[in-house]
Amino acid sequence: MSEAVKPLPFAGVRVIEFVHMVMGPTCGLVLADLGAEVIKIEPLDGDHTRKLVASGAGFFPAYNRNKKSLAVDLKSDAGKAIVHRLIATADVVTENFRPGAMDALGFGWEALSSAHPRLVYCSHKGFLRGPYAHRTALDEMAQMMGGLAYMTGPKGRPLRAGASVNDVMGGVFGAIAVMGALYQRQSTGRGQSVESALYENNVFLMAQHMMEYMATGRPAVPMPDRVRAWAVYDTFATRDGEQVFVGVVTDTQWKVFCESFGFHDWLADPALATNPQRVAQRERTIPVISEALGRLTKAELMQRFEALGLPFAPIAKPEDLFDDPHLNQSGGLAPITMPDGCATKVPILPIEMDGRRLGVRLDLPKVGEHTREVLASAGYGDEEIDALVVAKVVHAGR
Repeated sequence: MSEAVKPLPFAGVRVIEFVHMVMGPTCGLVLADLGAEVIKIEPLDGDHTRKLVASGAGFFPAYNRNKKSLAVDLKSDAGKAIVHRLIATADVVTENFRPGAMDALGFGWEALSSAHPRLVYCSHKGFLRGPYAHRTALDEMAQMMGGLAYMTGPKGRPLRAGASVNDVMGGVFGAIAVMGALYQRQSTGRGQSVESALYENNVFLMAQHMMEYMATGRPAVPMPDRVRAWAVYDTFATRDGEQVFVGVVTDTQWKVFCESFGFHDWLADPALATNPQRVAQRERTIPVISEALGRLTKAELMQRFEALGLPFAPIAKPEDLFDDPHLNQSGGLAPITMPDGCATKVPILPIEMDGRRLGVRLDLPKVGEHTREVLASAGYGDEEIDALVVAKVVHAGR
C-alpha cells in the first residue's frame, strides 16, 4: 500500500488542543504526525506563540504542522458552545495553561469527564501533584532546580541546555500517556486524566547522575569538569581551524586507532592495556593525540575515522542541518511553509514505522484556516457559520 493511502496508527483519533509555546504543542505534534486529527483552538488573532521573536521565533513553525486551526472567542457563550460541541466529537483534549485556567473557562477535567466519560484529558504542567504543584514553571526553571543546569555548565556556573529539552520531552511523555490511556480505554470503555510535567521530566533526565552518586558514593561532576570515561572522547582542532569530536571507547578501537596513527609503542605499553588505565594516562596521551590529529584537515580527519569505523562527529550549528546529506536523503527533513511564506524544511519525528518516516500531511495552519471545515464536521451549516463569522465569534481565515 502506498504512503498516500496507508493509514497511520492514530488515524480516526480526534484531538482538541488548548496549547501554546512548546510543551503542549509538542504533544499534539506527536499525535498529529502519527495520524490523529489535531484541532488547535486559537483566539481570534491567533496563538500568541505565532508572534514570538528572537529565540522564540522557531517555536510555532517547529511544533504545529499537521494540525488544523479553529479560531474562536472563548470569552463568549457562543464560542464556548462551539467548543463544547466539538469536544463531544473528540477522543482527546490537551492543554498546557496555568492551573485553574481551564476550569475557569468551563473546560476542566471534572466538567468534561462527567459529560464525556470516554474522553482522555492531558494536562502539561510545571509540576505533578505535590508541594510545588501550584507554582508557575518554565523549562529553564526546571533545568535549574532539577540539576540539569548544574550538570551542563562548569562548576559554579549553571547553564541551561541548548534546547528546550524539558518542554519537548514533557510533550513527548504527555503523548505517551495519551496513547496509554487510549489503549486502556479499549478494555475499560472509559477515559482518564493524564499529566506530564517539566520538573519531573528533568528529574528523569538526572536519573543517571543520581544513580552514579549511589553507585560510587561521589557526587556527579558537571560535564565540563568530568573525568572522561574513555581514553579518547574529545573535540580536537584540525589544521584548517575546524573542530571534530572523536571517540575511542573499546580495546578494539584503541588498537585500530593506534595502528592507523603510528602509536605502536602505546600498544606495547602495559600502562595502557585497559581503558581504565588509558583514562588514568590521558594527561600523557591526549596532547600527543591532539598534535597528530591537528595535522589533518577536518575533511581528512573525518574520512580517516569513517574508513576506520571509529566514532567521529563534525561540530555542526543548527543552520548547518538544513543541508545535511543524511537528513535530506533519508527523509528526516520535510517541507513546510513558514508564516512569512518562505518555503523551508523542518525536522520530523526521529522514528520509522514499517520502513517509512512520518512526514507533513498538513502545512503550518494559518489562523482560523480550518474553522469552516471543523465547524461543518461538528454539524454547523453554512449559514450558521457565516453568522458566527459576522458576529466575530469565530475567525475563518482567508
